[in-house]
Amino acid sequence: MADFYEQDVLTVAPSLLGKILVVKQPSGDVLRYKITETEAYRGHEDRACHASKGKTRRTEVMFRRGGYVYVYFVYGMYWMLNVVTGPENEPQAALIRGIEGYEGPGRLTRVLGIDGTFYGEDLTSSKRIWIEDNGYKASFITSPRIGINYAGQPWVDMPWRFILTA
Repeated sequence: MADFYEQDVLTVAPSLLGKILVVKQPSGDVLRYKITETEAYRGHEDRACHASKGKTRRTEVMFRRGGYVYVYFVYGMYWMLNVVTGPENEPQAALIRGIEGYEGPGRLTRVLGIDGTFYGEDLTSSKRIWIEDNGYKASFITSPRIGINYAGQPWVDMPWRFILTA
């Protein structure tokens, strides 16, 4: 599945819909949830993308080839889970905004036990987080991304939020 992640985020983000996010808990339990909502953040030119200001300690993983986990902490209380996409040195990521039964990126990371220790995990080889392709062909709608007013136009209105409909 490595080649899948190395595609452009505008291909990967909607293609993640319907796939199964799997997280192995410290107890040994394995949690599996269908991905229901994503958002695309597309590199240097996208003012809503953390990498638009260049490579930093926080964004370093976004500059790797697709397939890595990018997590970051917001509002002093929530971890945000992102899937790095695209080729090396073209920073892009798909934010996982929802899973079956849980809407909101902060809620889903709490349910799954995802925190800063997941930063840089390789989704193609990790023993504690991965995505399974169950062959599901998702139907979806698009809308503008949420909470990025700071990015200005045209980024605020880009229809780069993808929501599973069936």
